[in-house]
Amino acid sequence: MREHGTTDRKRLAARGVAGARSPFATYPACVEPHSLAGSGAAAGEEPPAAFRAALDAMATVRPRPEIVLERIPAPQRLAPWAHAMGAQVYEPDGDEEVEVASGRFIVLFDPNGHQAWDGTTRCVGYVSAVTDETMVDDTMFSEVAWSWLTDALREAGAGHHAVGGTVTRTASTRFGDLAGPEHSVEVEIRASWTAEDNSTLDRHLSAFLEVLGTAAGLPPPGVRLLDPSGGNDGETL
Repeated sequence: MREHGTTDRKRLAARGVAGARSPFATYPACVEPHSLAGSGAAAGEEPPAAFRAALDAMATVRPRPEIVLERIPAPQRLAPWAHAMGAQVYEPDGDEEVEVASGRFIVLFDPNGHQAWDGTTRCVGYVSAVTDETMVDDTMFSEVAWSWLTDALREAGAGHHAVGGTVTRTASTRFGDLAGPEHSVEVEIRASWTAEDNSTLDRHLSAFLEVLGTAAGLPPPGVRLLDPSGGNDGETL
């Protein structure tokens, strides 16, 4: 794994030692109505077929082993129907695991359409990760980070339009007795876009997870980085 200040985010996972968790055990294949939010869910209505199609599609996504995907409370007032997931990226640190990035993926659905969305289904993504300290001085970094999202959506075949968002870099310097490294840099990506086909929401979620992995510094799937000891862990699988 790329070293990018894991001590900045040493919030140790309660799941214990590396390998002791399933990356998708907390995300069931069938999403129950009680996990939904919005005015429709609050009224006890049956989820619309188009929204159910989106949930069914997302339930097929299996993240890579370093990423834990789980349901989280969805926003209550943004749309008649909403569903949310949280994701964390962990890296081994001795016998424990360290969170190096986190994110949220939210799906908002309004069967009557929404003028600002230019559609019925809006995806909202948020990514936060510790990155290389040198990146804060790279004037092109924000553009590159934004391209992680646009490229991932395109490569996943996730039809979309009306995409917008921000990339924020935050540099911190610690003084005195405050624990942690002296300097750290964190990147945040906030974005939203309108999905064009609810039956392919798995592609949108997969694209989001690709952005999260990139921000966390994970190598491409199937590729192992060179072992500093000179072992053969650098082979492409």
